[in-house]
Parts: sequence; structure tokens; C-alpha cells
Amino acid sequence: MKQGLSLRVSQHLALTPQLQQSIRLLQLSTLEMAQEVEQMLDENPFLERTEDIAEREAFGLEQVDAPVSAGEQIAEAALPVADAVAAPAEYDGPLPDRVSSTSDAPADSGSGDEIESRLDGATPVEESWEGDGTVEMAPDDSEWGGDAPARNSGSGGDDDETASAADLARSPVSLQDHLHEQARCLRLSDEDQAALYFLIESLNDDAYLEDDLAELALGFWRLMHGREAAAPGIEELEAAEAQLRMALGWLQHMEPTGVGARNLGECLRLQIEELRNSPEARAALAICNQSMELVAKRDIKRLCALCGIDDETARAALAIIARLEPKPGRRFIDVERNVVVPDVIVTRAGRGFKVILNPDVMPRLRVHDVYANAMRQNRGGRDNGGEAGHAAMQQRLQEARWFIKNIQQRFDTILRVSSAIVERQRNFFMHGELAMRPLVLREIADELGLHESTISRVTTAKYMATPFGTYELKYFFGSSLGTETGGNASSTAVRALLKQFIASEEPKKPLSDNQLSDLLKEQGIECARRTVAKYREALRIAPANLRKAL
Repeated sequence: MKQGLSLRVSQHLALTPQLQQSIRLLQLSTLEMAQEVEQMLDENPFLERTEDIAEREAFGLEQVDAPVSAGEQIAEAALPVADAVAAPAEYDGPLPDRVSSTSDAPADSGSGDEIESRLDGATPVEESWEGDGTVEMAPDDSEWGGDAPARNSGSGGDDDETASAADLARSPVSLQDHLHEQARCLRLSDEDQAALYFLIESLNDDAYLEDDLAELALGFWRLMHGREAAAPGIEELEAAEAQLRMALGWLQHMEPTGVGARNLGECLRLQIEELRNSPEARAALAICNQSMELVAKRDIKRLCALCGIDDETARAALAIIARLEPKPGRRFIDVERNVVVPDVIVTRAGRGFKVILNPDVMPRLRVHDVYANAMRQNRGGRDNGGEAGHAAMQQRLQEARWFIKNIQQRFDTILRVSSAIVERQRNFFMHGELAMRPLVLREIADELGLHESTISRVTTAKYMATPFGTYELKYFFGSSLGTETGGNASSTAVRALLKQFIASEEPKKPLSDNQLSDLLKEQGIECARRTVAKYREALRIAPANLRKAL
């Protein structure tokens, strides 16, 4: 093979650390964003929280309709090319837009010609936050997010003590605490108390004992004799299991009724045993000894044959079972940890609607002015670390500036997209989900001059508080179904209509999927039976045979 030298000119898209950070911040949820801010505050000495309200960059509703420059549109079009490099390999989501629109990009961010070329490869550049190299205090180094309330510093004297007491009073009691309080009222030996404590701590959130007693016996024995003790013998394990079985009897007599059950059937039986001894209760007890699949399907004929009861008694027994609690620990679950914090709040303002960012999720950050001034005064970098140390600190300062600007860009994009959604779905905010119109990502992207992938990323794990509840931004996008008049109906509105039909049906004669399809056709909406079944399952509504009242 003949060897030779050749020259080749090529262009490629280079992703700067600033661009990578902006892409990552845009896809984060509110919780992940708060964690990112806390991590950056711990790592970067130039970044700090502030409680002072300082002047900040132009931001908010006034900027919603700001036109997108040609350079930004070129950069936006190039983002899908960089998606495989900037995002993790397993993530195929969209990329953000205008990641550098709120500030001047550094010299190594790539020219417009490089972005416009959109070549096959894209490589991240070396981690560097040098930017323009300045250490001067910039106007945008001040606090951002000034409308957000300050976090409680914990120093307030009596007021803080009162607040802490109120918080403690509102804190829910856990299932384990509730059971331990009952266990303390029993006169048990130390070993029996330990066995009961061990079982209580082994319950899951639904108050079920998932592990077998034989498996728990080894853990209980080691708890009593220490982890470093020799392996127990068979007789010792059997004794430990017998002690746990006795403790299980005490546990299953505690409140809530059904606690400590090993399966659904046992949970229901424990609750039925608390009822008065009637033929229906005895029949319900016999039914619970059968397969729960027969109960779920309401197979009355087979249940009658297996339990030796008549049809009327079986129906009365199933009615008793339907009133029982299948998850006794449900009321002890802390629902506050599942509360969704909205990123955007929509309220009525005259004949229109006002769209604002939730101040509770907006971090109040600024560059530490003392450290930044020290950097400016020690510009020569000959003291305390020399030029290398000065360059490293300068890089950290630029990193703090970019972090603040990228956060601002994130919330700016969320606000613009949310405002466009509210404008398009105006009927929903006035009349509810029945008035939802079909909407796809491309419509919002074309209106704002952004890329469709950016809209997808902005609407993922971001929530909007509306007069009708809190919804994910993706909720407002839906496919369309044809109507007899040639128009389109939103799939969200169709699902809402199905819920209305099912809610108003006769309990003894529930509507089948075919009947629901016919009702939609009467409303002028072409919706096949399979589509109705798909929407019904998405709404977690049982089929007609399971909705039928006994």
C-alpha cells in the first residue's frame, strides 16, 4: 500500500460547556433543578444565595413575544445534530433553544458558519469557562429571581418555635408509629415485645407482611443474638418462627383492621371477622377463601358452586367485600411527598389570563461580590497561587455567571412556551377539558420560532397550575379526531366526554364500548370501538361487565 500525505478541510459542531449545561438544565424537573442548584452552591465559592432584591436582567412576560434573531434560529436548527453528544446515550429527548440568547457567547462557542454547516460529527470541547476573560463585576452578576420569597433562615426566636410546633402538629403519624403506640399498651415480655417490634418494622406501606415467617425468623434470631453470633440451628430457627407467629396474632388484632395480612384474601378475612355473624358475612368469608381472580371478575356462578351458596347471598357477600379496605395502611401514607409543585401559575386577569412563573421554584442566586472584587483587585495573579491559581479562580467565576444566565434562560423558555399554550388552549381555561382543542408540538414551535424538540423537552416534567387543577405541560397537547362537520376534536376532550357518559350511566346497565362509540357519533365525533377501549383503559375505567352493579 502506497503511503502519502494529504490535506483536508472540514467543519464540525463543538459543544461548549456552557451549551451543554444549558441543555441539561432545560430538561430537569423542579426537584432535579433544586438539587442542581444546591450542588453548584456547594462546589462554586463565587455563587451564593441572596435575600436582597437587586436589579436584574429584563425577564418575564415582557419578553414573551420577543422576536428570535436569525443567528438564534440557526443555532436552534443545529441543536438536533448535537443531541447525541450533549445528552446521555440512553436519552433521546429534545434539546433546548437559544441557550446563549441572554448573554454574549464566549469566543470558543463556535461561529455561525460552523453551526449552519450541520455536519455529521459534533465533539464537546475541553471543559473551560474562561469566556471573555474579564473579572470585572458585570451588571448581570446581581441576584436573579428577586420575586421569590427568602428561605427561612431558622433564626426567628419565638416565631420560629411557634412555626416548628405547628409543623409538628401537622406532620402525619406513620403506620409504624401508630402500631408501636398500641404495642406499648400490651403487657408482653421483652422477647415478645421484640418479636412484635420486628414484625411491625417488616410491614410495607400497605400494612402487608410480604416476607414469609420462616425467612423472617433468621433475621429476628440475629437481632436477638447479635450479627456476629454463630449460625443458628434448626431448633433455634423453629423457636424464633413460633415466637413470630405468636406476635403475628397480636399484630393482626391491632388497628387498622387487616394489618399484618400476608395476602389480599387474608386482609379481607380479617376485616370480615370483625363484622356481625350473619349469613352474608359467612358467605363473604367463604368467598375470600377462594381465588381473588374470581372475585375480581365477579364470577358469581362459579363462586356459588364453590361456596355452596345461592345467587342472592353471593351478591350480598360481594357487596360486603366491595366496602372493605384492601390496603389498610393507605391512610397513613404521607401524601405531601407526592405533591407536585407547579413551575407556572395561570390566573384570571379580566377577560384574559395571567401567566407567571412560580416564585417558589425560582432560585435567588448571585455572584459573590466580595470574591469577585478580590479577583478584580488581584488581576495580576502574582499573589497567593500565582497565575495558575488566578486562572482557575477566574474560570470558577465565569462558571458561576454562566450558571445564573442558563437558569434564567431555562425559566424564560418555560414561560414563553407556557404563555403560547395558554393562548392556544384559551377555551380550556374558560370551560374545562371538554373545550380542549387539538394541539401538536410543531404549532408552538412555529409560533415561537423554536425547534420542535425544544418544545418537547420544555413540556416534560414541568407543571402548570390552572383554575381546574395542576397539569403537566404535555397534557395540553393531544391528537385530533375527525368530526362530521369536517373539523377536529381533541383526544383529551373525547376522553372527558367518555368520563361524562360513564358517570351518568345506569349502574345496572353500564354502557359497552360499542354504545359509547355510538354516543360519540351522535355528538359528531368519529371514534371507533377500539379507540374507545383504548381511551377507557387510559382513564383506568373498568369494562362494562365489571362496572355493573350487583
